[in-house]
Amino acid sequence: MALWKSRGLRGSMLEEMINITNSKYREKKLALIQKIPTPITPISIDKENKQINLAYFDKKSTVDYIGVVQGIPICFDAKECAEDTFSLNNIHEHQIEFMKEFEKQEGIAFLIIYFKKHNLFYYMTYKALEVFWKRALDGGRKSFRFDELDLSYEVHIENGVCVHYLEQLNRDLVEREKCDN
Repeated sequence: MALWKSRGLRGSMLEEMINITNSKYREKKLALIQKIPTPITPISIDKENKQINLAYFDKKSTVDYIGVVQGIPICFDAKECAEDTFSLNNIHEHQIEFMKEFEKQEGIAFLIIYFKKHNLFYYMTYKALEVFWKRALDGGRKSFRFDELDLSYEVHIENGVCVHYLEQLNRDLVEREKCDN
């Protein structure tokens, strides 16, 4: 039984920006993406402020978002990183498994990571994530450094869209197509 306390709000700024982005994508009929709520059971509730003080996770969640972009199924998780090193402990094995299975079903899985120190949003392909994950499983570093990333996958803010990840999703699709040919 995992307990949830103050750490539950980590990433809420990033998730709010992604939620706004997804609303814009929906309005423009570009994509239909849903935030997947983490199932919790409250233990302690502050009735005066109507806030949950303590809860436990009912079951393991998969990813933060799932949906479809122009007929292409996608799923992704949103993460924040305060430093130059991103610990793979922030990603759980069941999430990697879900993303792997999603990809096998011809969906596109990825991460959006906000590097606070650099004020940079990053689209990490599942393929890149898998390389770092396998390195850790093989006894290597259980993290990756900012300087190991291909910064051409930076996600930009454009046309009133907070985290315009569709640009990098399109690039991901083009790269996959090149590999298939």
